Amino acid sequence: MLMKLLGVRNYGFLLSQLVERDFKNKYRRSALGVLWSLFNPLLIMAVQFMVFSTIFRFDIPNYAVYLLSGIVMFNYMSEATSQSMTCIIQNSSLINKVYVPKYIYPFSRVLSSGVNFLFSLLALYIVIIFSGMDITYHHVALLYGFVCLFVFTYGVSLFLASVMVFFRDTQFLYGVILTVWTYLTPIFYPESILPSQISSVIEFNPMYHFIRFVRVIILNNGFPDPKAWLLCAVFSMMSILIGAYVFKKTQNKFIHYL
Repeated sequence: MLMKLLGVRNYGFLLSQLVERDFKNKYRRSALGVLWSLFNPLLIMAVQFMVFSTIFRFDIPNYAVYLLSGIVMFNYMSEATSQSMTCIIQNSSLINKVYVPKYIYPFSRVLSSGVNFLFSLLALYIVIIFSGMDITYHHVALLYGFVCLFVFTYGVSLFLASVMVFFRDTQFLYGVILTVWTYLTPIFYPESILPSQISSVIEFNPMYHFIRFVRVIILNNGFPDPKAWLLCAVFSMMSILIGAYVFKKTQNKFIHYL
C-alpha cells in the first residue's frame, strides 16, 4: 500500500483535479463559499458552548478551546469518511472509461476535506488567541496527531468505499454509527462524568485518543505521555491496514456492481 501511495505522484494532475472538483462542489452557489469552513466550527462551538457551559455547567478550564478542539478533529473524520463512502459509486462513469488506481478516489475526498480542516484549525487558533492562551513550541507535536488522524481517516474511508459498492445501505447505517460515536467521544463533556463501565469502552475509541493527544498539547502546553503517542500510531496503522486490505480484495469486483 505504501508503494501505491508513493505512486500517487504519477496521477498528481488527476488528483488535484478531483480535490478541486470536490472542494468546489461543496460550496457551489454558497454566498460565503470557503468562509463556511471557518465559520461553521465557530458557530457549532458557540451554540454548544452556551448550552453546555450554562445549562449543564461543565466546569472545564478554557472550555471554548476544549470544545472546539474536539469539534474540529471529529468533524474532519466524520466529513472525510462520509464523503469518501460514495466516491466509487459517484465516479462510476470515470472508472468504467479510464484506468486510474481506484484508491485515488477516496484519497481525493480525504484531501479535499483536509482543506476544510485547515480552515477549521485557523478558527481554533483564533479562539486560542482570544482566550489568552499561550502558543508554545509544543504545538509542533500537533502535526503528529494530525498525521495519525489523516491516516486513520483514510483507512476508514477505504473500508467504507469498498463496502458501499456492495451494500448501499451502508450510508444509512454509518449515519447511525457516527451519531453514537459522537456521544461516546468526550467532545463537549469531560471524561470525569463517565461511569467506570463506559470509561473502559472509551479506551477503545480511536477518536478519543486523537482528540486527547491534541488537547494535552493545546490546553496543558506540554507533550503527551509516550503511551498517547503509541496509541495514536497503533489505531492509525490498524485502520489503514484493514482498510487497504479490504479495498484491495474487493476493488476488482467494483465494476460488476456499478
